[in-house]
Amino acid sequence: VEVKIEVVIPEKERSKEEMSPNGKASPLVYKVNGTARHYHLEEHPIASNPYHNPKDVVEASVCHVKDLENGQMREVDLGCGKALLIKDSGEFHAVGHKCPHYGAPLVKGVLSKGRVRCPWHGACFNIATGDIEDFPGLDSLPRFQVKIEKEKVYIRASKQALQTQRRTKMMAKCISLSNYNLSSTNVLIIGAGAAGLVCAETLRQEGFSDRIVMCTMDRHLPYDRPKLSKSMDSHPEQIALRPKEFFCTYDIEVLTEMQVAAVDVKNKIAVFKDGFKMEYNKLLIATGNTPKALSCKGKEVENVFNIRTPEDANRVVKLATSKNVVIVGASFLGMEVAAYLTERAHSVSLVELEEVPFKKFFGERVGRAVMKMFESNRVKFYMQTEVSELREQEGKLKEVVLKSGKVLRADVCVVGVGAVPATGFLKQSGINIDSKGFIVVNKMMQTNIPGVFAAGDAVTFPLALRNNKKVNVPHWQMAHMHGRIAALNMLAHGMEISTVPYLWTAMFGKSIRYAGMGLKFVLVEVSWD
Repeated sequence: VEVKIEVVIPEKERSKEEMSPNGKASPLVYKVNGTARHYHLEEHPIASNPYHNPKDVVEASVCHVKDLENGQMREVDLGCGKALLIKDSGEFHAVGHKCPHYGAPLVKGVLSKGRVRCPWHGACFNIATGDIEDFPGLDSLPRFQVKIEKEKVYIRASKQALQTQRRTKMMAKCISLSNYNLSSTNVLIIGAGAAGLVCAETLRQEGFSDRIVMCTMDRHLPYDRPKLSKSMDSHPEQIALRPKEFFCTYDIEVLTEMQVAAVDVKNKIAVFKDGFKMEYNKLLIATGNTPKALSCKGKEVENVFNIRTPEDANRVVKLATSKNVVIVGASFLGMEVAAYLTERAHSVSLVELEEVPFKKFFGERVGRAVMKMFESNRVKFYMQTEVSELREQEGKLKEVVLKSGKVLRADVCVVGVGAVPATGFLKQSGINIDSKGFIVVNKMMQTNIPGVFAAGDAVTFPLALRNNKKVNVPHWQMAHMHGRIAALNMLAHGMEISTVPYLWTAMFGKSIRYAGMGLKFVLVEVSWD
């Protein structure tokens, strides 16, 4: 027996539902020591639960019941959009056909154990609910109604959902934001990357209705950081993970250009660089890492960049156009930047201490294949050497001198020689930090201090497929999962992390995807077809 309940909210009541808990959607301006802080609130909240009228619904026959075998998927057209039809264990399911992350066709993905996995970046969705269960990405798939009549399969779907191909999970709001002391919060999240944002969203999805504050040194709301090296001319608004209105609607406060200088775990207080103090009940530290700089002579000259912000990436593209570029470090960032700039720059040279790129991650054979592909696209490699000096003319970079004696013409230099965890402010906190500066957490992303959690690139955690050995996995996908696990355990769910690491890179129209964390390579086959 199927019971269908449709709730229709009058316009006046609906507008109240969409308001912030303080009864208005106007910006909240907090002042500390007389200085206005940066907050996110806008006057245009978005609807968290749109109600569709009958004209928005479409129903269509998409196939015969015998057209699909168990374990098969098919992309079907409903006239105004497509859906993914799945037959699993004798039952039919219909969900969105595109991954909400980057739009990959899920029909080319893998169906296993009631979940479909994205073929591009590994995001995983429950076929019965459409819910996202592994990352990257923030949204779930829309789920459509399936019915069988006279051995034909029908799908009933919202036209809007067919067009958007994404669904944001229902979230709670803060019950009384106006009653809070401005210098205290229930949950404080230091860092506004993937881990921090997923933590905040998960808390709201689980019904948490107390105050959440995120703080970041960045000037922008959370954005898709991997695109800084893959799509370097993107503006912050183009790569934002959520629009400004989202943070307003769900009462997730974001303090931009705010740096935490110390944490007093005994009194549960975060001290900011400008002296402002904020009390917390639960704390997530998701500060990521800090790029390493060159230590050679002339390192202070102009036009030498670490790609850390959208402004950095945009500036490099502008300076590199029709000019000579030198990239130091054949890291993922360095190689992606090199690939992006080849069609724009006059020349691209890459300097690396190792003998081949990616040797540590993919082995020598894959590294040489990648190197050959780059060389065929006009990238010149200078391997097994380092930079000894950066020379300037009128204060701006002119030449890069290598220890091998080679002198390279350079108008702009991008440095990608690795990073260190951004945890220096925690040295006197009592939070357990290892010899390399990483925060040590358990399977629930908890530190040694009760109520203090950590996630993302700055942590080491027990990896199940490595027999719970403590590892650091600085992958975008893993940061998402860290944030979710931390949030669930702030709410005492007792959830342990068990996901498999996954990374990807894309260069010259080719992609490399890596799942797991291998110690050595048993068999390597290379094909760019």
